Amino acid sequence: MKNSFLAILLLFVTFTISAQEEPAKPGNSAQELADKMANPVASLISVPLQNNLTYGIGPYNGIKYQINIQPVVPFKLSENLNLITRYILPVVDQQDVTGENTHEFGLSDATVTAFFAPKTKGIILGVGPAFLVPTATEKLLGTEKFGIGPSVLVMHQGKGLSIGFLANQIWSVAGNADRADFNQFYTQIFLTHSYKSGASLGITSEITQNWQGNTTLITVSPNVGAITKLGGQTMQFAVMPLIPVVGHSNIRPDWGLRAVVAFIFPQ
Repeated sequence: MKNSFLAILLLFVTFTISAQEEPAKPGNSAQELADKMANPVASLISVPLQNNLTYGIGPYNGIKYQINIQPVVPFKLSENLNLITRYILPVVDQQDVTGENTHEFGLSDATVTAFFAPKTKGIILGVGPAFLVPTATEKLLGTEKFGIGPSVLVMHQGKGLSIGFLANQIWSVAGNADRADFNQFYTQIFLTHSYKSGASLGITSEITQNWQGNTTLITVSPNVGAITKLGGQTMQFAVMPLIPVVGHSNIRPDWGLRAVVAFIFPQ
């Protein structure tokens, strides 16, 4: 797990230092792409790979490496309305999280969100359903429940500045009756500033409220990112600490680190 994460960090540093010229096509400059990547409902195809490493989880000081495969696929419904679909498929490798001397590896449950995003000026809006899909390959990595609920995005974006939040609330509606119901609220609050070079600085806070288990987890993450090209492939790299500020001792890690590699396909 450590070696995999260090490899991601090495890639980030290497490609940021050796960044090639920014794309020259209108709408595809490095800064414009950085702004689009900061907008969850931008009409842009991308495939981020979000690597998360957390230590000191729970009473057994567990360690968890989770890579979230997060493709974003937009659909143009009309001249004034887009449908932005976002998928999160987690792959988890963890030790001493569910108990002492335990180890689990495999897929966790997937989350699928669909934002209907009208073209607006000033405030950017997105509203739609969010789904929990029981794709876990190990019992302890999933809920064995199918869930559904609303999702919403509200943000403002000017050239070089993005600020807003996205949130969803999901309730389980079907699945294994012997497993606990799923009832969870999630929100992400973000502020990002981009530069002409495609570099970006920002800060993000994530709040997860498990109503069923009556637990809250809040993290704060200052971050740095860069748009670059590897051969002909446009990419974004970002790195950030995961700083826990609120959380029950059973779920709160001591610290964490996130590195993101995103493949971008400008239209």
